[in-house]
Amino acid sequence: MAKTVDDYIAQADRWRDEIARLRAILLDVGLDETVKWGSPCYTLDGRNVVGIGAFKSCFGLWFCQGALLADPAKRLVNAQPGKTRAMRQWRMQSAADIRPRLVRQYASEAAELAARGREIRPRRRPAASLPPELEAALGADNAARTAFDKLTPGRRREFAEFIAGAKRAETRERRVARALPLIREGRGLNDRYRS
Repeated sequence: MAKTVDDYIAQADRWRDEIARLRAILLDVGLDETVKWGSPCYTLDGRNVVGIGAFKSCFGLWFCQGALLADPAKRLVNAQPGKTRAMRQWRMQSAADIRPRLVRQYASEAAELAARGREIRPRRRPAASLPPELEAALGADNAARTAFDKLTPGRRREFAEFIAGAKRAETRERRVARALPLIREGRGLNDRYRS
């Protein structure tokens, strides 16, 4: 993962010049530059405003609160409909797609919204209902129950969905057996993938 934007650009297999052009435009808007999630991110007073991303088939911008932007040129898309409420992407496939004046306009509007504190907050998911197999195992193991109750709601949901997602009873039981040691240790199911 890149530690600086210069590293990010140097490591890019494609779109180096295009990323550098977008970077210059965003810095011209007066945003602070940092790296978050391994990609260039531009902030205002600590609030994420816009980021740059490069992929195999495209590069572009992601606006953290893009759903609030006016989007007069109809450039923004929701990359994950039904999942992402606020973020919007502006996908580009060549240097010709970079419209400096329009990029500056969108980034300035996003910065203004951030300065005013405007945001779409994520919806809180309801607490996960525990599958009967997990409920029974926790009922029989006080240490596991205590540790489970101390886990964050997201980690409890991960375990519940992991076990409930199995179609066969045997698979659910194997998953419970796999989950209990992690629960007793106070670890989440996917902690090993988190940094």
